[in-house]
Amino acid sequence: MFSCHHVFILLFLYRYVRLAVNLVAFCLHRPIPLPENPRLTCQNVTVVIPSLRGDGGELWETIRSILATEPYEIILVTVEAQEQRAQKMAKEANFSKVRICSVSQPNKRRQMVRAIPEVRTEITIFADDDVTWPSTLLPWMLAPLEDERYGGVGTNQRLRRAERPNLQQRLWGYLGALYLERRNFDCASCMFIDGGLPCLSGRTVAYRTCILRDEAFTYQFTHEEWLGQYQLNADDDNFITRWLVSHGKRIAYQHHKRAEVLTTLEDNPKFLKQCLRWSRSNWRSNITSMFCDGHIWTRQPWSTYAVYLTTVSHWAIVWDALLIYLYFDMAGSWPRESQECGLAVLASWMFLSKFLKLLGHYIRYPVDFLLLPVSILFGYFHGLIKGYAMLSLNVTAWGSREGADDDDAYRMVRVSQKHQEALEFGSGICYTQ
Repeated sequence: MFSCHHVFILLFLYRYVRLAVNLVAFCLHRPIPLPENPRLTCQNVTVVIPSLRGDGGELWETIRSILATEPYEIILVTVEAQEQRAQKMAKEANFSKVRICSVSQPNKRRQMVRAIPEVRTEITIFADDDVTWPSTLLPWMLAPLEDERYGGVGTNQRLRRAERPNLQQRLWGYLGALYLERRNFDCASCMFIDGGLPCLSGRTVAYRTCILRDEAFTYQFTHEEWLGQYQLNADDDNFITRWLVSHGKRIAYQHHKRAEVLTTLEDNPKFLKQCLRWSRSNWRSNITSMFCDGHIWTRQPWSTYAVYLTTVSHWAIVWDALLIYLYFDMAGSWPRESQECGLAVLASWMFLSKFLKLLGHYIRYPVDFLLLPVSILFGYFHGLIKGYAMLSLNVTAWGSREGADDDDAYRMVRVSQKHQEALEFGSGICYTQ
């Protein structure tokens, strides 16, 4: 029979061993270095940008930053309604390396499938339309792919901070920056220990084109089912990550300043809707990885414990309350001074654990340390978001970006409708400037 003492120790170790080990792993992690005589160069890379927009300052900046890395070409895949705007933009900006493709219905998987047959290079990189690349990015992303055992490469991401933000933008932007910082930490740590990570983020990710063109991959990518009731056309990056793991391909994560991609997140209350969408995606993908595919238990055991299982087991306010309750129950017979000393040690560690993995952000922006209470409170509140996401996994709406939900009816289609939808999935046109 377990006593409160035993339960407290077990729960404490289950929760905090991963943090302690990941802190060491993060410090020891190094990206795969650049080869002296690389076989792959920038001219072996095609960049595919799925976009709802055919124009706009943010998209222009994304394309300019990518062109500065000198890839073979860029394929911008938009919707037919925006195709003329995209062509006009490419012509006016003299983007000679940009080809324009379009699909009839806005959906990222449709757009990706439309572009893949157009790729003429060995490596395909998918990038969001709101990222900024450093000019040094491509050599670092190509370095792991010199080894044929690697099928995909991700990179670390930072938030592009707003200029002269108001108080609301500063608060939401701070929470968004911490989201990316936490993700970088988890990816680098798990990559060092067992080569795993939860997802190769579609914000910027490189794959071998031969993998994307494989007929089996294409079929599964366009016919993924969720719970046997729906065809899932969302969560594209999660699917491809799982595919690589299940087919024995290694993945790499290049955590290096010269491979750091800047991106944008909502800096207003719509950030909550982004968190809800991410949480639903995590639930769907991690449940699939753990209980349907099952490969991660043996191939990535540490990542399974440190990342995947947290989807179902990590609820900050519940864990904190339970540990404190068990402590008082355990220490009830202790002398008062011993109780107070033990409580001070426990509370101090719990407080430190709230920001240790985010220390890099606070070193870069010390003033943000003043907002630490906001981060802690939001961590507790996020449990409500996570709980609601668990109860609404059949919802795929963004709710945070204009036009992003025009295709929502196609992201989660009932199986009885999927055959009709499949007939339209690959339709589209492509233009060369």
